[in-house]
Amino acid sequence: MTAFPDDLADLNAQVPEAAVEQLPPLQDCVVTRWLYFRGLALIYLLAFLSLWSQIHGLVGSQGILPIEKYFKLAQDKLGDNAWQQLPSLCWLAHSDQMLHGWCLIGVGLSAALFLGLAPRLILVLLWVTYLSLSVAGQAFLSFQWDSLLLEMTVCSILYAPRGFLPDWKTSPAPRLIARWLLWGLAFKLMFLSGITKLLSGDWAWSDGTALQYHYYTQPIPSWVSWYCAQLPLSVHQASLIVMFAIELPLTFLVFIGKRSRAVFGLATIGLMIVIEATGNFGFFNLQTIVLSIPLLNDQVLNAITSRISRRLTCFQLTNQSPSTVPAEPVWRRVIAISAASMILGASGLALVREMVRTQQADKMPSIVVSTLNLADRLLLSWGESWVLNRLAPYRTINGYGLFRVMTTHRPEIIIEISQDGETWESCEFPYKPGKVDRPPPIIAPHMPRLDWQMWFAGLNPRGSEYWLYGLTERLLEGNPTIARLMGRPELVASPPKYVRWSYYEYKFSNPEQRHATGAWWSRSHSGLLTGPLSKRSDSRE
Repeated sequence: MTAFPDDLADLNAQVPEAAVEQLPPLQDCVVTRWLYFRGLALIYLLAFLSLWSQIHGLVGSQGILPIEKYFKLAQDKLGDNAWQQLPSLCWLAHSDQMLHGWCLIGVGLSAALFLGLAPRLILVLLWVTYLSLSVAGQAFLSFQWDSLLLEMTVCSILYAPRGFLPDWKTSPAPRLIARWLLWGLAFKLMFLSGITKLLSGDWAWSDGTALQYHYYTQPIPSWVSWYCAQLPLSVHQASLIVMFAIELPLTFLVFIGKRSRAVFGLATIGLMIVIEATGNFGFFNLQTIVLSIPLLNDQVLNAITSRISRRLTCFQLTNQSPSTVPAEPVWRRVIAISAASMILGASGLALVREMVRTQQADKMPSIVVSTLNLADRLLLSWGESWVLNRLAPYRTINGYGLFRVMTTHRPEIIIEISQDGETWESCEFPYKPGKVDRPPPIIAPHMPRLDWQMWFAGLNPRGSEYWLYGLTERLLEGNPTIARLMGRPELVASPPKYVRWSYYEYKFSNPEQRHATGAWWSRSHSGLLTGPLSKRSDSRE
């Protein structure tokens, strides 16, 4: 029985010299590529299943922002350009049954990708399906992880093996430029996450106090967040140092070599695990973990998972019978390299634009300002209009930078309902803060999109009026899709006659308060955003 080689060098040593040129090029990413695409398939499955449970209430015919109304307004405003500006298959049919169908198709495509069926074709179909739903989802599907998922998908097409049912162990290694598409995306995501915090000039990041606010001001905290918020300032500051080390200097390891990239990948995975454990960010952290897998290599994974797991059939690297690799047509190589080069170039422009847009010139050193202004003149003066703006409708080449300005207070809109206009009851949401004695839940990787949007609405009520009034109308109607979305089935049989928006300021309780009262939150009333709203009322105070 042939001994299992410890690494690819040992495997090369076992192959007769005369046969080396006949064998397929040995690669160091058999396992990592296999894991990456299974991870990407699981992320898509989570995304579609999570959305499926909410989409009718969000954008269905009886939802908060019905697609039919949205597309009609777009058609009236944009005319024949509506398709180009809002590319979506939902233009063909946007009934509730079709929304159900698109989600079902997405689940099926996710399963096909997990099984390794025609990965390149399936990736294209997944991109089209998720883009279609993202456009139709309007504000509820405009988060950074939705854009990142689309960008990951496009960057993965050339990284995937060809064929309907490829053999992942013997397929030719992906081109180096195909690997750079994913390495570059991981660099862009993490580097922008760090540099935008500094370029924003936000004092909370520069003086190390950001985490004193983050745990209770993040969109949907968990009960773990409460405990993290009680940690001393020194721990918060040390955590920020580690975070900035990973998001800034360590990102440049991607350009140094295989082992350096693995260090960056493992550090990113570790950071994402910590963030996932201390908050509810849907599948965003898991998505970043999956994106970090191509930064690793099979030797690193072998060292981590031990020799036993390496002998699993799907991971096994064994000697292959001598065979020849069919020569790839020149036209295919040219197309692949050209496409990858254009994606990398556009992605670089998006990175520069994000930095230029974020910088606060009055708070930055002059050398930083002049450098970014020069990049603006040399690159964005033509690249933004000719490249990025034309690609924008497809949501596939993006800039990133979550929490570049730390939110230091937590305003919450509490929707109150009444039957008589005198006695008011809070209409609780399933996941966002409401009653002070309710423990903040752990819900990730599920992404409750209405609860997330309520966080944005609290920060900017005026900018969210258009969908908040849609939500109010549905509550007054006793709409069953909204009742299910909010976990309040009794609203269907007994809809409120009046609704109003009340404004509160929330903070985590301290240990003494929680011990005395059992409350996880403390809150103070800031006032009313509206008077009583009814089906016959249009008062918008």
